[in-house]
Amino acid sequence: MALATPKVLITRAQIQTALHRLSAEIRRDYPTAPPLLLCTLKGAFMFLADLVRVLDLPVDLAFVRLASYGSATSSHGQVQVLQELHEDIKDRAVLVIEDIVDTGHTLAFLHRYLASRRPASVRVCTLLDKPQRRQVNVTADYCGFTIPDVFVVGYGLDLAEHYRHLPDICILEG
Repeated sequence: MALATPKVLITRAQIQTALHRLSAEIRRDYPTAPPLLLCTLKGAFMFLADLVRVLDLPVDLAFVRLASYGSATSSHGQVQVLQELHEDIKDRAVLVIEDIVDTGHTLAFLHRYLASRRPASVRVCTLLDKPQRRQVNVTADYCGFTIPDVFVVGYGLDLAEHYRHLPDICILEG
């Protein structure tokens, strides 16, 4: 695969500013007991790591790995669980840490998946929201950035496992 040239859409400095804003919102909404942070792998791992450092709260972490893109640049709508959630979330406040909300299929699936485990609450914190592509009525409780209908990589997001290492959110050109 010939790699395209990335063009910065959101800089690392803008990401840092958003992290501080999001952490303040989360601390405000969870004043007495921090939620369990549930990271959707692989795309949200950098966002989670940086958010945890800025939150500066004693949080518990859990991970689930879902797939809906494969190596394509758009979701095919079918969500697969590649790594199950192993933690008991019954009666716990869960905050899903998501890289991007696009069509909404993955988030809707995740809500159903978690509901069967009877958490006390489920909220969603996403780095990126792409509402123009929404096919399912879902919303994030916390959002770093609303972006146009472009395919993005970097800061953990990939195209066929490439570009995750980029420190900025980028659009691919050429």
